[in-house]
Amino acid sequence: MPETAAVRTQADVGRYVSDVLRDRYFAACDAVYALGAAALGEEDVETSFGTTHVYRYGPTDPAARRRTPIVLVHGAGSCSAMWYPNTPALSAERPVYAIDTPGDPGRSVQRAPLHQPEHAAQWLDETLAGLGLDRVHLVGSSYGGWLALNQAHRRPGRLASVTLLDPGGLEKVGLRFFVWIFASLFATFAPKALRPRLAAWLEQPVLVVPELRTMIRLGVRAYRIRRPAPLPLSETELSGIRTPLSLVLGKRSLLVHPQRQVERVPRLIPGARAEIIAHTGHGPQIDHAEEVNRRMLSFMDSAD
Repeated sequence: MPETAAVRTQADVGRYVSDVLRDRYFAACDAVYALGAAALGEEDVETSFGTTHVYRYGPTDPAARRRTPIVLVHGAGSCSAMWYPNTPALSAERPVYAIDTPGDPGRSVQRAPLHQPEHAAQWLDETLAGLGLDRVHLVGSSYGGWLALNQAHRRPGRLASVTLLDPGGLEKVGLRFFVWIFASLFATFAPKALRPRLAAWLEQPVLVVPELRTMIRLGVRAYRIRRPAPLPLSETELSGIRTPLSLVLGKRSLLVHPQRQVERVPRLIPGARAEIIAHTGHGPQIDHAEEVNRRMLSFMDSAD
């Protein structure tokens, strides 16, 4: 998907460094998509901020196809392929749409910055409208969790519920998280025999899934992300959220302080659920997929 010269010259718009690396990255993504459910189709949605690429999954049961759909929003530096452990179980019960966020490596094309909270909410609302979705269960991981939380605060009209998986947006991102990110990246270059031990030590499942490891490494090489870390929502902003909300945190998360947030979020957001998954860090939906899938579907059933 070639970029225009105008896109390349904007300092605050993400871009691929070359067509060759972009195509290699797409091939690596396809290998990860193949680990999950087979997509029923793909489509591009035009928005004020660029073209959003979306993968569509769905159940075979006609009754399940009529249920409120799920929309998945991935974390920073990744694409919707990261949902491969979740698409089979989720799409067996409901229609599922997995979005490539503009500004991150993936098949979307960013043409204008959307890191400002109101712009991010406008982009996601335009994307849902373009898909013809009036009511969705929105699921976000990490940076995608900030996008989902921001949507619940600013434009909740299309949201049946929000599920946040170790999300941004609850507290300022600390140095320990960035140290973990860089340590995890360097660990991808470790000898194969050492990777399981490093994966356990770093709580980093990427290291032991060869297809995922290749995709992440190529994404870092191929794409230049151009956005600041999002600021957390204030307590006043959180307390105004009325969308049914579920917060799922890894016990050893380095993005947030889990115990603090499972006590704080239900206090601020009426009716919010908050729970901690043991023996995991920042990726509970990957290394505890079966349990997290079950919890997400149960929450969505109750919200419906």
